[in-house]
Amino acid sequence: MTTVDAVVIGAGHNGLVAANLLADAGWTVAVLEATGQPGGAVRSAEVTAPGYLSDLYSSFYPLGIASPVLRGLDLDRYGLGWRHAPAVLAHVLPDDRAAVLHRDPADTAGSLDRFATGDGERWLSLYDEWRSISEPLLDALFTPFPPMRAGAALLARLRTAGSLRLARRGVLPVDRLGAELFRGAGGPLLLTGCALHTDLAPGEAGSGMYGWLLAMLGQQVGWPVAAGGAGRITDALLTRLAGRGGRVHLGQRVDRVLIARGRAMGVRAAGGTWRARRAVLADVPAPALLLDLVGPRWLPPRLVADLEHFRWDGSTVKVDWALSGPMPWTNREVGGAGTVHLGGADAAGLRRYAAALADGELPPEPFLLVGQPATADSGRVPPGGEALWAYTHLPFRRDWPAAAVAEVVRRMEAVLERHAPGFGALVRGRHVAGPGDLERAEPSLVGGAVGGGSSAAYQQLVLRPVPGLGRADTPIDRLFLASSSAHPGGGVHGGPGSNAARAALARDRPVAGGLYARAVGAAQRAVYRPS
Repeated sequence: MTTVDAVVIGAGHNGLVAANLLADAGWTVAVLEATGQPGGAVRSAEVTAPGYLSDLYSSFYPLGIASPVLRGLDLDRYGLGWRHAPAVLAHVLPDDRAAVLHRDPADTAGSLDRFATGDGERWLSLYDEWRSISEPLLDALFTPFPPMRAGAALLARLRTAGSLRLARRGVLPVDRLGAELFRGAGGPLLLTGCALHTDLAPGEAGSGMYGWLLAMLGQQVGWPVAAGGAGRITDALLTRLAGRGGRVHLGQRVDRVLIARGRAMGVRAAGGTWRARRAVLADVPAPALLLDLVGPRWLPPRLVADLEHFRWDGSTVKVDWALSGPMPWTNREVGGAGTVHLGGADAAGLRRYAAALADGELPPEPFLLVGQPATADSGRVPPGGEALWAYTHLPFRRDWPAAAVAEVVRRMEAVLERHAPGFGALVRGRHVAGPGDLERAEPSLVGGAVGGGSSAAYQQLVLRPVPGLGRADTPIDRLFLASSSAHPGGGVHGGPGSNAARAALARDRPVAGGLYARAVGAAQRAVYRPS
C-alpha cells in the first residue's frame, strides 16, 4: 500500500490542475492514469504523415487563454506559449460568402457591414458591453457555485436592470439572440456557429449564452493554439507538478474508491492499493465515478435515480488530414482563419442539421468545425504544407458502426471539396477517429462525447451533473468530482479541477473543515431526501 495526502484519478487537464493546486498547498499527490499517456483530451501526435503534427482532440483554446485558473498557474514559465492565426474564425455560407471574426474589432465590424449596413457598429457596441463585464463574469464562471465574490462584483457593475438583461440573455436561444442584435446574416451566423460547438440546437434555451461567450472571447483574446501542439499544455502542467513533488503513474486503472464510515480512504488500482490521508479527487465522468467506482450502495437512492437521466452531449467524428499545400478555398479570405465553420451553414441549413441530430439521424450535410493550425503555428507542418482537421457531431450512441462513420467522413470531405475545389488532390495522409476510437483512446470521451455531458440548461449550475449543489463535493466525505461533468463543464479551462481542489482544501482545514463538512452534508441530505 502506498500512502499520500491525495489521490487524483485521471491525468486529464482537470486532474493535473487539481494536483498542481494541492501540491502548491504542500500536499503529497499521486495522479493515477488508466492509459499509457497523460493529458486526456489535450494531446498531440503525428498521426497522418511524417512531419505533420495533429492535435488529437481539443485544438484551439479561447477558454484556456482567458481562464483565471490556468493564468494563475503561470504555465508560460513551464514552456507554454500561445499562437494566433491572422483571423480568428470564418463562418462560410453555402454561396461562399464569409463572416469573419478578426482580432481587430474594426475588421470584424467591416466584415459584418458587408451583410447589413450598421451591423458593424452593432458588433462594436456588443463588444464594448462585453468588455465592461468580462473580468467579473469570467471569474464567476470558473469559481465554485454560487460565485459569491465574483457575483457581487458582477452585480455591482450591471446593477439590477443589467443583471436581469444578462439573465435573459442566458436563456435565449441563439437564433433569437442573433435576430435581436443584428439585421443581416453575418452576425447571427457567427453567434450560431459558436453555439454549435456545444450540443445545443440554434433554437434551444441557453444556446445564445454559449454563442455570445465564445464569440466575445474570440474578439477579446482570440482562439489561439498551443505553440508546438496541444500536448504542450499537458507538458507544462506535468513539469509544474513534478517540480512540486507530485507524480503521475500511468497504466493505473482505478476500479474502486475505498470507503469506510462514509469517507473516501483511497483507491484500488491495477498496481495495488493507494491510501489517501486527506482526499480523493476524480477527473472521470460523473456516472463512472458514482456508479462504477463508488457504487449505488454508498449513495442516496434519489441520486442514483437522477443519474439515470444524465444526458451525454453528442457523439463526434474527427478527421485529420496532411495536405501538400494550403487549402484552395473559393473565398480566399477564409485561408487566414484558424477556425472555419461550414457545411449548410446558413440559418436554414443549421436548423436542418440540428433537427437531424435531434431525430437521431445522420445529417445529409454535416456542419463542420475545421481547423487550420499552421496558419498560427507553422512549425507543425513541413514547408508549404498544412495540417487540416475537422469534426462534426452525431446523435449520441456508443455503438456507431464503421460503415456509418465512413459515410460521415465521405460527407465531410464532400463539404470541404465543394468550398475548396481540389482539396482531395492535396491529401497526403488521413486519420479518422470515430466515436468508438475516441473512447478507446481516452475513456472519458464516452461514445465520443467531448463535453463531459450535455450543455443544456437543465444540466448546468446546480443541475450539473444532476440536481444538487453545483459543487465538486459528493455524498462521500472527502471525495470530489473534478471532471467536466461538474460545474462549470466542458472546455479546456481547468475550472472543475480547480473547484475540486478548493473544496478538498476547505474540507481539510482544522476547525472550519468540520463546519464545511456538516454544512455540505446537511445540504445534500435536503437535496437527496426522498419525497
